[in-house]
Amino acid sequence: MTTSQLAPAVPVRTVAAGARAGVAAVALALALIGVLHLVGPSARIDPVRRTISEYALVPGGWVFDVAVVGLALGSAGVLAALVAARLTPAWSWPSVLLGAWCAGLLLVVAFEKTNWSIGPSVSGYVHRYASLVAFLALPLGALLLARRHRRDADARPLLRWVRAGSWLALASFLPIVGAIALRGVIGVPWWRAVPLGLLERGLALAEVLVVAVLGVWALAHARRGSGALAS
Repeated sequence: MTTSQLAPAVPVRTVAAGARAGVAAVALALALIGVLHLVGPSARIDPVRRTISEYALVPGGWVFDVAVVGLALGSAGVLAALVAARLTPAWSWPSVLLGAWCAGLLLVVAFEKTNWSIGPSVSGYVHRYASLVAFLALPLGALLLARRHRRDADARPLLRWVRAGSWLALASFLPIVGAIALRGVIGVPWWRAVPLGLLERGLALAEVLVVAVLGVWALAHARRGSGALAS
C-alpha cells in the first residue's frame, strides 16, 4: 500500500485525538508504575520475584489501579484511532484482540490478585486469567495488524518496532512454559524456577511500547493521507 492508495477521507482530527490521548494515557500509566517501584511501601516489593500486581495489595495500591485503568483507556483510544485511520476494520481479528487487551486490563483491576497470606480466591483466579488473556492478545493482534500492512513502505520503520515489541512480549512466556514443562524434572514450582517479576515487567514494558508505537503509526498514516489529498 502506498500513500496514493490511502482511503480518500481519513478523518485526521479524529485520529489525532484518539492517538494523542491514547499515547498520553499510556505514558502516564508507565510513569505511575515507575514511581511505584521507587517510593512508598511498594518500593519494598522485589521486582525480580514479585509480580507487578503486588502493588495493588499494599497501602497506596490505588495508584496501581489508576495506572492500569489509564493504560486500558489509552489503549482503547489508540484502537479507536487505528479504526478511524482505516488501518483495521472495527470487526477484525486485530481489533478484537486489541479490544481483549483493553478488557483484560480492566478485569485485572476489578478482580484483585490473590493475597497468598490469606489464601486463594475466585477474584485471584479471574485476575490471573484476565492477565494471561491481555498479555497474549495484544502482541498477537499487533502482529496480525503488522502483517496486514506489510507492503506499506511508509509504515515499515514503525512496523518493525511493532513486530519487535510483540515478539519480545511473546518470548517472555518461553521461560515460564519451560519451567512448567520441567517441573517434574527439577522439582521446583515454576513460579520459583524463573524470575517471574522480571519477566512480567519486561513483558509489560514491551507491550506498553507496542501500544504507543501503534498510536504514532495511526497518526502518521492519517497525516500522510491528508497530505496526499492536499497535493
